[in-house]
Amino acid sequence: MSNGKMPDLGALMKQAQKLQGDVAKVQEELAKMQCEGAAGGGLVTATVNGQFELVRIKIDRTVVDPNDIGMLEDLVTAAVNAAATKIRETSKEKMAGIMGPMAGMPGMPPGLF
Repeated sequence: MSNGKMPDLGALMKQAQKLQGDVAKVQEELAKMQCEGAAGGGLVTATVNGQFELVRIKIDRTVVDPNDIGMLEDLVTAAVNAAATKIRETSKEKMAGIMGPMAGMPGMPPGLF
């Protein structure tokens, strides 16, 4: 119970427990999620899961040139990075949605939002 000067600790604890459950639920959803990134106009695509693991890579045979391996390496790198960026952005959006005004508060993990 609050006296107008001190916060209601019981209410804060309930909020914290709800938030903890919401965060766990979102983390489970994110772990199952997959995002695809592309490079070279879609000639190379990469799929990364919510744990930032490379799940799949597809390479169009037209970009496989034994005389220009560097270009293929660059395309693969760009596609993987694009997929990882999508996962990171989606994670931030989902977490910010449940954390709301708590985002950026002291004690919150850095880079979470």
